[in-house]
Amino acid sequence: MASKNKFDLKLLGRVLKLALPYKRMFWFAAFISLAVAPIAILRPWLVQHTVDQYIMKLDGEGLLLITAVLIVVLIVESLFRYFQIYSTNLLGQSVIRDLRVRVFRHITSLKTQYFDTTPIGTSTTRTINDIETINSIFTQGIIAIISDVLTMIAVMAIMFYTSWKLTLVCLITFPLLIFATYIFKEKVKAAFEIVRNQIALMNAFLQERISGMRIVQIFNAEENELKKFKVINREYTQANLDSIFYYAVFFPVVQILSAASLGLLVWWGAKGVLSGEVTLGVLIAFPIYLNMLFRPLRMLADRFNTLQMGLVASNRVFDLLDLEDKIEDKGTLQVEKLQGEIEFKDVEFSYIENTPILKKINFKINPGETLAIVGSTGSGKTTIINILNRFYEIQGGEIRIDGRLHHEYQLENLRKHFSMVLQDVFLFSGSVLENITLRNPSISREAAIKAAKLIGAHDFIQKLPDGYDYEVMERGATLSMGQRQLISFVRALVINPDILILDEATSSIDPESEAIIQYAIEQLITKRTSIIIAHRLSTIRHATNILVLDKGVVVEYGSHDELLQIEDGHYRQLHDMQFLQVEAL
Repeated sequence: MASKNKFDLKLLGRVLKLALPYKRMFWFAAFISLAVAPIAILRPWLVQHTVDQYIMKLDGEGLLLITAVLIVVLIVESLFRYFQIYSTNLLGQSVIRDLRVRVFRHITSLKTQYFDTTPIGTSTTRTINDIETINSIFTQGIIAIISDVLTMIAVMAIMFYTSWKLTLVCLITFPLLIFATYIFKEKVKAAFEIVRNQIALMNAFLQERISGMRIVQIFNAEENELKKFKVINREYTQANLDSIFYYAVFFPVVQILSAASLGLLVWWGAKGVLSGEVTLGVLIAFPIYLNMLFRPLRMLADRFNTLQMGLVASNRVFDLLDLEDKIEDKGTLQVEKLQGEIEFKDVEFSYIENTPILKKINFKINPGETLAIVGSTGSGKTTIINILNRFYEIQGGEIRIDGRLHHEYQLENLRKHFSMVLQDVFLFSGSVLENITLRNPSISREAAIKAAKLIGAHDFIQKLPDGYDYEVMERGATLSMGQRQLISFVRALVINPDILILDEATSSIDPESEAIIQYAIEQLITKRTSIIIAHRLSTIRHATNILVLDKGVVVEYGSHDELLQIEDGHYRQLHDMQFLQVEAL
């Protein structure tokens, strides 16, 4: 338990460091929150003074004056409350605004492997829900807790100063209240941790099912998925109900103990008034003091839980930020243009330890040449282009670009010379033009249109409502597969890359669309180094060389004509198989 508390304090210190850019705002919020305590206790003291010094003595002029003072104090307290709420929320929002940017930047820098193994909903929860919970540390957490504690200390001090006997009578139930508060804090903390876990599970489930709704509907799996969702939803609801149960028990207990203290106050205080030991003003002021004492204590338990949940959320966010699952970017070499020479020397790679995907891969592409890579599914074709772009790090061998090791290049500079067209096209919500340029201000509308005309996509884009300003729905749902592929092709070519990679880029294109872009592909690959991965061998006949992979090993390498000369060769078998399929069709 001690180590846990120590860890929590260390974690709290790390969260508070997030406010360093806003030190003035933090100290202003802290000052306002601390100043509220002495101002707040002025009200009951003024009520007591009013009753004893003016009402009991029938002093009308003095009563009018003290009433004016009371109104001024009330206005000042209200202003301080306003600035307290506004400043703490402004501080919290400023901190989490910066933290969101920091987390998003960090996520975009992580290895592709992180996204292979982490559900999208989990990352979404960290970026939105958990960071929003951290906001509560500043708005309802540490500053508010200190303010409440100081208020309670100030109230108890003035109560003891006014009448220590009456104060002791009122505080008879206080130990029970502290015990109930502690039990409530521990129970709700455990319940809230379960709530956070359940909401992360729900986000991940919904993200995955909504993204894959087409598959769910195609396979008529709506009822099965609904049953799974009902189970997750029921567990999430139960977690919330458990936390509500503790609130439902705790607040009535506080009310009962408060009522008991008030009863003791009336009983003892009335006797004190009759005996002259306590003034009527004290008897009237003490219920206000009691309310100011019990209310912060009741809120304190809730604030501690809010603080604890903020720390739980911040721990998850910091775990993500501390994740060093990044591609090392220690390269310093930056070039304006690549010649396009690529060489693999004894390259080895595996996604999972002791499960090699690529084994001693060797090949070389000279500037301006086109390499086609073919092979069965799982042979390692896409892996080659992934490690070439440094989405993953190799475990052995070396990759050279223009004679330099590829990790010597500054990562961003290296990748900006590559363009890729993938089989699985992803389009963002936004216009066609924004999907082509990816909101890169250096790419003009004219450049996008020129690239579209070169590919043969200009005509179909112009026919869309609003043309290049046509709003594409999420993932391009309102466009055909061929149209989405054409847009991705324009997106890859508009930056005029030095190295062009086509990963099954024409596999989802209908024959008519393929005919439109085939000529453009042949023209483009003569001007730059190109790597083409394709199942359709008709698209790679004019490649300079063809690399044939089988289970991560290079089994054949040469031109189209050379490989066809190899009897019982892998490439010839693939070629003959496709030729027979075409004849059959």
